[in-house]
Amino acid sequence: MVADEFLDYLDAKRLLVDDGLRSALMMGDGCPPGLVEAIRHGLLAPGKRLRPILVIMAAEACGGREVDAMPAACAVEMVHAYSLIHDDLPAMDDDDLRRGQPTCHKKFGEALAILAGDALLTLAFQVLTEGYPPATAAGCCRQLAIGAGACGMVGGQVLDLAQEAADPKDNGRLEKLQAIHASKTGALFRTCLQLGAWSALGETPGGPDPQVLKSLDGFGKCFGMLFQITDDLLDVESTVELTGKRVQKDAACGKLTYPGLLGTAESRRRAKEMGDQALDHLKFLGPHGARLSALVPFILERKR
Repeated sequence: MVADEFLDYLDAKRLLVDDGLRSALMMGDGCPPGLVEAIRHGLLAPGKRLRPILVIMAAEACGGREVDAMPAACAVEMVHAYSLIHDDLPAMDDDDLRRGQPTCHKKFGEALAILAGDALLTLAFQVLTEGYPPATAAGCCRQLAIGAGACGMVGGQVLDLAQEAADPKDNGRLEKLQAIHASKTGALFRTCLQLGAWSALGETPGGPDPQVLKSLDGFGKCFGMLFQITDDLLDVESTVELTGKRVQKDAACGKLTYPGLLGTAESRRRAKEMGDQALDHLKFLGPHGARLSALVPFILERKR
């Protein structure tokens, strides 16, 4: 089981991130109240805040402080929230429940949900540029744009939508599944770790150590795959009460998943394999990577 001390750490960081997000949404009188309400609904709903906590962990592994990481942590959660709002739309995954509450378009209508997502995406970059000196801001903006963009998260969503219409007898489905999630899920996890390093070391001459970035990126690739496999398993085995979203919907929609393609036993084996590989990538960081290492069993054992 995951140590209680680590769970306390995650809870403390989640509360700090929640405070940071609320502060970042103090946008003044220029923003229409209805838009503010929709943004708050999508961003401040109860969640694990795993992505911003990854930013903080990576920053701490690089000698930074949580206060240094907070603008980047808030920015990546804004991008994540925008992606969920848009993914839930009828034209995409058509979901009506997210984080235990009605999805944004169910509560506010499709048009306002789309605009709330747009606003969160742009606000993320504003938070970075206002929160950091020039070199760090530039590095963070570049990393977030890469991870969230056409060759990252957005591209992965396109691949996912295309796969729904693909031939179910296609022999290359495992490779396509891995490609989908390397972009749709994994790219943003990798970005979180890069953002953490940049938030801590962006103003040092030459920026973060390339070997540190390489170590974090290797961890992120494996961690993203581990997370997605466990997410697919939860859709098969968990409940709405635990996950806060509809379950067993992927198979009903014909989505390509690890359990659907490989079975639950092989999926669990691959998750463990990805976890072991993720830990190997952290060896370069030594004891500084201890909290990132502790995250691997946490994800392997998660119930929501």
